[in-house]
Amino acid sequence: MPRARFAFWRIGLKTLNSQLNTQLGKLALGLLIGSASAWPALAQDSQQAAPEAASGYTQKAGWPAQKYMVAAANPLAVDAGYQILRRGGSAIDAAIATQMMLTLVEPQSSGIGGGAFMVHYDGKETQAFDGRETAPGKADEHLFERPDGTPLSRTEGIVGGRSVGAPGVLRMLELAHRQHGKLPWKDLFQPAIRMAETGFAVSPRMNKMLQGDAYLRKDPVALGHFYDKNGKAWPVGHILKNPALAKTLREIAEGGADVFYNGHIARDIAAKVAGHPTNPGLLTAKDIADYRPKIRTPVCSDYRAYTVCGMPPPSSGGIAVAQMLGMFETFDMKALAPKNGVPGAEAVHVFSEVGRLAYADRNRYAADTDFVPLPGAGLPSLIDKGYMKQRAGLIGASSMGEAPAGTPPGMNVAWGTDNAIETPSTSHVSVVDADGRGLAMTTTIEDAFGSRQMVDGFMLNNQLTDFSFSARDKDGPVANRVEAGKRPRSAMSPTVVFDRKTGKLVLVIGSPGGPAIINYVAKVLVGTLDWGLNVQEAIALPNFGSRNGPTELETGRFPQQTIDVLRARGHAIRLGEQTSGLHGIERIQVHGVPLWFGGADPRREGVAKGD
Repeated sequence: MPRARFAFWRIGLKTLNSQLNTQLGKLALGLLIGSASAWPALAQDSQQAAPEAASGYTQKAGWPAQKYMVAAANPLAVDAGYQILRRGGSAIDAAIATQMMLTLVEPQSSGIGGGAFMVHYDGKETQAFDGRETAPGKADEHLFERPDGTPLSRTEGIVGGRSVGAPGVLRMLELAHRQHGKLPWKDLFQPAIRMAETGFAVSPRMNKMLQGDAYLRKDPVALGHFYDKNGKAWPVGHILKNPALAKTLREIAEGGADVFYNGHIARDIAAKVAGHPTNPGLLTAKDIADYRPKIRTPVCSDYRAYTVCGMPPPSSGGIAVAQMLGMFETFDMKALAPKNGVPGAEAVHVFSEVGRLAYADRNRYAADTDFVPLPGAGLPSLIDKGYMKQRAGLIGASSMGEAPAGTPPGMNVAWGTDNAIETPSTSHVSVVDADGRGLAMTTTIEDAFGSRQMVDGFMLNNQLTDFSFSARDKDGPVANRVEAGKRPRSAMSPTVVFDRKTGKLVLVIGSPGGPAIINYVAKVLVGTLDWGLNVQEAIALPNFGSRNGPTELETGRFPQQTIDVLRARGHAIRLGEQTSGLHGIERIQVHGVPLWFGGADPRREGVAKGD
């Protein structure tokens, strides 16, 4: 991947750079690089509010590696995946170990009680693995409506058993492991099992999330695990053990995912859901046993010198990102490159207007295509280059405020507009292995700590609140309405990028952040593919964009002059924390030698690590 502007002096490597000038070949470079520990200068560690509170901003330099790498939101989880890669494991193997550790150390964001989407490249083929949760067999479109037909409030929908869907991440990972795993399944669980037994230090982010949550203490199991006898969150540095999770993971390691889906764990989940004292749900042990992951065709489109592949429905991410790139292609994005690390008013204007148009289509058309067809000729209609050029033509000098949904070629079906709550608490994992395989996996339990229900050592999702709370409006039925067995729409956007000419993998990227995920990922793609930034620099750019509402800018990251110019051009500005959690790995060239370079979001606690 061409990175003429990749500057080692930007990441504290002046000395090593001068050394590299005298070295010849990969062997000498390999001796210099060794493991990640040899690089001490690099080891710095709808329109709702962000799903997870901000926990500070820490500058990060990025991490290089020669052979393999994992990037994720918690250093303990990263190390679990890294140890698997060191043993010769595949990218899938490392992702499994990383996910199991995230279940333990980042329970507010993801875990085996939730779901995931993963785009995986095995060196020849790109696959999209769908581990999204499913609605119970007894659910219908009135699940989140009151008897009078009005939608429930956010809290009424999320907290309790009503919002819990059949978890999908374990079945999805098992399916991927059968196809692409190299190490034994049970070995991949050992790091998390050991850590659950011996304990880990509560991180600043976990502590802040525990302190700020108003509902988690109402679950007796969660209260006993996350808080002291006085109901105070365990302090930073407290060694937190989870013997219940250790037992659960040991059973799954020995017996496979069937232990989770067909045994006492499924029954425990169903009992917890049905037994909630104020908001019981419909999920049964049979719903869990019947869950099946799916392998889908990724959404791939060409963008300049690259091919970008993302997740298809029920995620809206792949389509929306492809639409945004298709519209960006009609602009000279290089001319809008930021100065001093901050995009200017024109860049924010174009990016936000493109986002409005993509989100307008998303909110109208995106849903589980096993239940609801895409408009027109399907996916090709929504990312058609002519359609994207026509949509981009609506962008003028002033903001359009709220963009209308488009009419893709061949469309003859009308849909209502979605009003899902959609505030996912989520995490993202990027991995590349020694055999050239790579993946981007975005994994979630939806809101922070999900439904606030803990069972057998892990949190249960509230994924069903990603469905529309209203089943229909004046324009017709809502595509993303609740239906039995259906998968709720998502904004998760795990993405892999290839060089069009060579076909080689050049970038894996993704983020948490609710419906803003699409903008976060698009920002990094523009930053790397158009603006010549390395992945760490692109991740660190201020977050900005629109979800077809206000133009949202990350607090404290834009000068007042830029804000004033945007307002003068008709933008309604909303300042906020914009808590992304972008984690990516890109392929770079240094003196003709290929390296992996990992980036982690300075807004969270993540790192990248490799050899």
